[in-house]
Amino acid sequence: MLSRRTLLVSASITPIAVAVGGWSPQAPDSDAIAATMRRATSFMTDRVATRGGYVWSYLADFSRRWGEMEAWPSMIWTQAPGTPEMGQIFLDAFHATGEALYYDAAVKAGDALIAGQHESGGWNYIIDFNGEESLKRWYETIGRNGWRLEEFQHYYGNATFDDHATVECGSFLLRLYLEKNEPRFMEAVDRTVSFVLNSQYPVGGWPQRWPKAAAFNNHGRPDYTGYITLNDEVAETNIDFLLLVLQQTGNERVRDPIERAMACYIALQQPMPSPGFSMQYTLDLQPAAARTYEPKALSPHTTAAALTKLMDFFELTGDPTFLARVPEALDWLRLVEAPVEAHRNGLNYFRYVEAGTNRFIGGGRRGSNAQNGEYYRGYDITGKRAEKRIDVDRLQERLQRLSAMSPEQASAGSPLAGSGPSLMPRYWITRDVGGSDLNVTAAQNRALGAAELVAGLNADGFWPQELRSTSHPYRGPGPSEPPPGFVDNGQVGDEWDTSPFTLASGPIGISTGTYINNMSRLISALRDIAP
Repeated sequence: MLSRRTLLVSASITPIAVAVGGWSPQAPDSDAIAATMRRATSFMTDRVATRGGYVWSYLADFSRRWGEMEAWPSMIWTQAPGTPEMGQIFLDAFHATGEALYYDAAVKAGDALIAGQHESGGWNYIIDFNGEESLKRWYETIGRNGWRLEEFQHYYGNATFDDHATVECGSFLLRLYLEKNEPRFMEAVDRTVSFVLNSQYPVGGWPQRWPKAAAFNNHGRPDYTGYITLNDEVAETNIDFLLLVLQQTGNERVRDPIERAMACYIALQQPMPSPGFSMQYTLDLQPAAARTYEPKALSPHTTAAALTKLMDFFELTGDPTFLARVPEALDWLRLVEAPVEAHRNGLNYFRYVEAGTNRFIGGGRRGSNAQNGEYYRGYDITGKRAEKRIDVDRLQERLQRLSAMSPEQASAGSPLAGSGPSLMPRYWITRDVGGSDLNVTAAQNRALGAAELVAGLNADGFWPQELRSTSHPYRGPGPSEPPPGFVDNGQVGDEWDTSPFTLASGPIGISTGTYINNMSRLISALRDIAP
């Protein structure tokens, strides 16, 4: 199954007594569910969309809106839960109902993405329909002053794999093409495939951004966006996308790039005594620093993800070479687990470990904004808390299962061999429950959740969502010294910092994540009633 980042908003379900073995009297019928879905979707397409595309959240009066950072009304976002994910849930709804409303909404989202596709074939995080000069002004103002989000502090003018921006767009457009074979969507997919192949290094890895932009000094460091990148699943989602293209279109030109990318993982694993993986590498395959808070180091959570992929590759190919060094990496993960006193809420690993010494790397920041602030690193972990969760036992158990298989057993059903189930699910976001799920209790809970959602859609046609994530409006470059009395809370700096932060309580607004999540739940409930 393809990797999909889940950035949806969970909603609670108020317990209601139900009759065992039957529908609750409070459960809505299919007409009520379908009507709610139509009203919610019409609001999003008619009132919220910008030329068919979306950001993440909006104040109810549309006076402000946000993607990962504050956006302008002329903008849409490609990062989840933005325009590609909205398109995917529209197609899920189309499959559940057959109603043209949803296909038309998906087409508009697809056309919005095509309008913002970079000439190279990829996508940036943001599409600005007011044009490049408008986008440059955004980067020079809101972007440049986001202290914590250094990836937005410079306008590169190219496209990115970061946060799945390009492959999420490409995957959605491929799915949209397969619905009715409209040529413009396949043309956009072909451009995306060319982008992925042209940007791949001979060794098999990919940069974070491409094509190579003009030289840029990142706070005194070399620009990191051309490094071979594993961070934010760049390599793994690119491989997944190419596998999807190979299986769904038979495009054989992606086969060798897939094989080189898988082999690259073997080359990137570091030698003993630190056989882990880094988030990014120089072109001679050495761990590299990136943003100023990302030191040259190995990353336990990136290592866990890489080991998962190596085991996936064994199942794709039957080649035991992919498993050869997994055991020593698992031993290393056990060695570098954070001290018990640093564990919190199930999190058990620090982000960074020094290659060779296996020392933990800590750090912090000083200052108050993008002008006077800086991040620093050191070995002092006093008072630091773990930030990542890794289940090493689960990885070990999977390795044991795979090691007991023959190559033929492991790779049976591999899409590389042209067999196995489709990688293009009928429902991309909505889990494949509903109808086929014989668990009565689960179905009843979905029905009760649907009842809440039907009742909770407001008169305007959206589900009100408390927007606790916000940001300071842009007010110019910040002062060269921290304001008197400034105390850093770690999320956002002073009032000139445009980075997002979380409020204890926030205003009611409109959330694409809430819409996606709630539509997914309604689709599941609808499929229970009419599988």
